[in-house]
Amino acid sequence: MKRRIDLGLLYSRSGSYALISDACRTGALAAVAEVNAGAFDLELVPVERDPGGNIDLYAPLCEELLAHEGLHHVVGCVTSWSRKEVIPTLEKARGTLWYAVPYEGFEASDHVVYTHACPNQHLLPLLDWAFPAFGRRAYLTGSNYIWGWEMNRLARERIGAAGGKVLGERYLPIGSLEIDRMIEEIRATEPDFILNSLIGPSSYAFLKAYHALGREDARFRPDRCPVMSCNLTECELPALGDAAEGLIAAGPYFRGEGRFGSSHEAAAHAAVMELARLLSGRPGAERLPLSQLLAEAPPGIVDPQTHHTSLPVLISQVSGGRFTVRERLPARPGDPYLTHPAPARPATLRIVS
Repeated sequence: MKRRIDLGLLYSRSGSYALISDACRTGALAAVAEVNAGAFDLELVPVERDPGGNIDLYAPLCEELLAHEGLHHVVGCVTSWSRKEVIPTLEKARGTLWYAVPYEGFEASDHVVYTHACPNQHLLPLLDWAFPAFGRRAYLTGSNYIWGWEMNRLARERIGAAGGKVLGERYLPIGSLEIDRMIEEIRATEPDFILNSLIGPSSYAFLKAYHALGREDARFRPDRCPVMSCNLTECELPALGDAAEGLIAAGPYFRGEGRFGSSHEAAAHAAVMELARLLSGRPGAERLPLSQLLAEAPPGIVDPQTHHTSLPVLISQVSGGRFTVRERLPARPGDPYLTHPAPARPATLRIVS
């Protein structure tokens, strides 16, 4: 008889980033179904809470989940803001969050497993690829919280080290649609590329406005001045329509690489499957601290030191409504504090016509 283990799911079904939440939730629930139908000696029982995109509800709902008898692991959160909101609750209850969304790095919590990419797996290789292809003059956008701040800080450092220049940098509150000033600054400064770290409706509004600008002025079309992102995947393309054409994104997975609809779905699925592997054949292991759970199990996908995973780097561009891989780099371990030198890239030439 299989032992039952409750598994918390903490995803917003509404709000600014509902499309990403739905993709993660789909991947997590698919993995739960596979675990329960497979040879594991356990049955995972999802216990769901929906913060509705309200940042103030994440910590209390996480606390509610962890107060549930026998529940020690939660798969959830989309924004870094929400992740950081629940960490004190996890620490108090000795729980673990499995986080399946790209993030800005510079964190390695004893209570979080990071199954998506950090900057050495998305932003830095994306910029290194873009410099010879498009140039080193950038305009930076971001939502006004830690994801946008840290992504743009790292981008400024990388661009400066490469002899480039940041021509403008602007932030919007989450959910804000006031993108006109960004568009006018981009028109005036004529960057080589735009790094977009907006999220949700802010990002959709910006990309639609920029697409319209490109129709008016060839200087702002994707072949001349592309928009690049580290957090936009297939799950958000329906919200963009034609405005997605030419968008360049970095990530560990794109549709067509396997059976998942997006990297968010794949990372959430991987989180649940790895948790099931760690718990299988180990009655009571769900109550262990994360460090002990990892240390006493055969090696898996999670680095016991950093709690990150090794992931490939794919750089893709939207063409005909779908992502097409333009560059494929080998898997590299997550390095949240950027303590290791980046892998060398082959020299490339920029062709100017």
